[in-house]
This record gives sequence, structure tokens and C-alpha cells, in this order.
Amino acid sequence: MAKQIKNISVSLKEGAFSSIFHKIKGDSKTIKDSEVSSIRNILSNEKARLLHIAKTKQPESIYKLAKLLGRDFKSVRHDIKILEQFGFIELVSSHKKGRELLRPVVDADQVVITIDL
Repeated sequence: MAKQIKNISVSLKEGAFSSIFHKIKGDSKTIKDSEVSSIRNILSNEKARLLHIAKTKQPESIYKLAKLLGRDFKSVRHDIKILEQFGFIELVSSHKKGRELLRPVVDADQVVITIDL
């Protein structure tokens, strides 16, 4: 039996770039940054690497993911929050020694982005 590929589909329609960036920035003001640079920020090489490591290594916490990436915990947490907003990653809560661990889970095998022009 062939492995089933799970996809995350993001469809951007007319004006969607602005609405996405408003959602991330949490405001309704006009975006002053270039939309192209903003989309690069959302789908950066570091975020792609983060998704790949979370998918393949399956770390038990954000802290362990940061260690695997060789990055600062705060930066990784920030990237995860952005990816979580768009459904690229899910945080699963568990408890160990009285502490809550948030395990980053990537359930998809592909990300498909469609831009309606």
C-alpha cells in the first residue's frame, strides 16, 4: 500500500496578501512593508528547515527543537507561533515532571500555495 501524502493548502485570493500580513501583525492598518518580503518572511528557509526537522526528528518540546536547529529558543518559539497561525504546525501539550511541554507536530508532507491572480 502506498504512503498517503497529506497536504496543507493555502489559497491566496485577491487582496489576500494584505489580510495575511494583518493577521500576523495583529492590526488592521495598511501594511507598509513590501508584500513580497513579508511572504518571504512567512515562508523563509529557516521556517522550512524548522518544519523539516520537526517532521523528521519529532522532538518532544520546542526547547529540544531549538537545540536540534542550533537556534535561540525565543526565535524558534516566534517562528512556531507564525507557522501555527497558518496550520503548518500544531503544538501538542504534555506534562513531564510537573512541567508542561509543547511538542511541535507537523502532520503534512507537502505545503501547496495557490495564488489567484
